[in-house]
Amino acid sequence: MKLVLKLAVLALTLCIKPVSAHNAPHPEDNQNAGHGRVLGKLDFPTSTQSEEAQAAFLQGMLLMHLFEYSFAEEQFQIAQQLEPDFVMAYWGEAMVHNHPIWDQQELEKARAVLAKLGDTSDARLEKAATQKEKDYLQALDILYGNGTKTDRDRRYELHMAQMAASYPDDHEVRLFYALAIMGSSAGERVEVPYMESAALSQSVFYANRQHPGAAHYFIHAVDDPTHAPLGLEAARALAIMAPDAGHSLHMTSHIFNALGMWDDVVAANENAVRVSNEMKIEKGLEPISRGHYNFWLIYGLLQQGRYNEANQLLTRAFQEVKNLSVTPEERLILDPDDSPVGSVMQMWTRYMIETDGEDQAVADWKLNIGDAYDPNLNYLYVKSILSKDAAAIAENLKTFRSLQSKLRKEIEGMPRQAPSDLLYLIRLKVIESEMEAVLARARNDGESMIAHAMEASRLEGDMPYSFGPPFVDYPSAELLGEMLLELGRYDEAAAAFTLQLARTRQRGRVLAGLAEAERKRANTQAADYALSRYQEVRAKADTP
Repeated sequence: MKLVLKLAVLALTLCIKPVSAHNAPHPEDNQNAGHGRVLGKLDFPTSTQSEEAQAAFLQGMLLMHLFEYSFAEEQFQIAQQLEPDFVMAYWGEAMVHNHPIWDQQELEKARAVLAKLGDTSDARLEKAATQKEKDYLQALDILYGNGTKTDRDRRYELHMAQMAASYPDDHEVRLFYALAIMGSSAGERVEVPYMESAALSQSVFYANRQHPGAAHYFIHAVDDPTHAPLGLEAARALAIMAPDAGHSLHMTSHIFNALGMWDDVVAANENAVRVSNEMKIEKGLEPISRGHYNFWLIYGLLQQGRYNEANQLLTRAFQEVKNLSVTPEERLILDPDDSPVGSVMQMWTRYMIETDGEDQAVADWKLNIGDAYDPNLNYLYVKSILSKDAAAIAENLKTFRSLQSKLRKEIEGMPRQAPSDLLYLIRLKVIESEMEAVLARARNDGESMIAHAMEASRLEGDMPYSFGPPFVDYPSAELLGEMLLELGRYDEAAAAFTLQLARTRQRGRVLAGLAEAERKRANTQAADYALSRYQEVRAKADTP
C-alpha cells in the first residue's frame, strides 16, 4: 500500500506544471524581511491577515529550509507576537525542532510549542482556518506524538505522502515530503529513497530556481560521487540565491567535495565561515575557527597542498580550545561538531594524516580529551597509522580495541541504536584493520599487511556512502594501493588507486599514487594523465 501511494504521488508531483500567476512569488513579497538577508524566494500563503506577521513567517521558512534553525525560530516567534493566533507560526516554530537529515529531534521543545497553541490536538485543529493548515498540524501530532522516533518518522513520511497527493501543485508540501523521505533513513544514505526524494525536490527547483529548500534538499539527495553531477546546477544556484546564510554557502561544497572540485570547496567554506561568524556575532557569540565548515575548509586546503594556510587555521582552532576540556556530557558524542575539543581533534587528525605527520610541533599538541571516545580513538589511530614502531603500534592497537569494545557495549545498551552510531562502529572496524596492516608492515610481514589492508577496503566499500571528507581519515583503498606499491605489485596497486578515486574523486594523494603505479607498469599514457590531474589539483600548493 505504501509503495503504491509513493508511486502515485511521484506520478502526480513530477508532472511539473508552471506555477500559476495567482500562486507565483510576487516581487512585492519581501522575502528578505527581518535582517535584510538575501535567502531566496518562496510562496507560502497562510490564513493570517497581518502582512508583518506573514513577512516574518516567510523569513522563518527561508531560514528553516536552510537549516538555520535558531534564526528561523526567532522569526516564527516574532510572527506569533504580531498575531497571537497565527497557527502556522506555531507550526513553523515546532518544525525547527526536527532535523531529519541529522537524525535529530528536540521532542520536548517541540511539544512545548504545540502546548502554546493548544492543550490538545483538537484544540489546535479548531484554530486552523483551512484544511491544509489542519493537515499540517496533524503532521505535527504524528511527528511529535507517541511511539519511537523511527515509527513516528515513518508515519510522518506516509502522512506527507498523502498531503503531496492531495496538494500536487504545492511546492512546500512536496518539499517537506522529500525531506521526510530522507528523514526516514535516520541519517543513513539509502540510495532508492534518496533518489525518490531527489525527483521531488528537483521538480520544485526546476519550477522555482530561487527556492532555497528545493536546491538544498536536492543537493542532499544527490550527495555522493556517482550522483553529484546532477546537483551541480543547484549548488551554483544556491550560492547566488542565498548568500546570507552560512549553511547555504557550505551546502554547495557537498557537491564540490563529491566531485573533487577543491577550489570551489575552499571558496564555499571560506564564505560559509565568514557569514556564519557574522551570524554568531549577531547573537552575541564569539566567532570560531573550528566546527563543521572549518573542518571542510581545512580538508579542501590540504587537498590543494596549501599546508601553511591549513596549519594557520588549525592553530587558531587549537588556541580557542587549548584550555578547555571535554565535558562529561560530551564523552559519548561521536559527531565532533557537537564538541569544541572534539572538533579540533577531528581537524588535527585530518591534518596529521594528510601531511604524513611531518609537522612535529603539531604532533606534540596536547588536547584535554579526557575519556571521550571519539578523540581518544582518533588519537590512537593517528599515532599508529603514522608510526613504524611495531611495539608502539601494538600497544596503541590494544588500547584502541579496549575502547572500541566499551563503546560498542554503551551503544548496544542505549534504548535506540541510531544508524549513524552503528555506522561509526563499522568505521572503527575499518580503522582497526588499517592499524593491523601498519603493524604487520612494521613487522615486515607483507602478506599479513596486504590481507588486513584488503579487509579494511572491503569493509569500507560495503558501508553506505557518508558525505563529506572521507569518513575513514586514511581512505582504505588508498592505503592498500600504497602498500601494494611498496611490494612491487603494481597492477594491483593501480586497481586499488582506481577504486579509491571512484570513492573520493580527484583526491591528490591517490592521483599521485596512481601515476606512480602506472609509471612502474610502463603505462606512460595513463601515468601522464594521472600526473596531469594531480598537478591540476595541486596548482595552488605551497611547494611543487
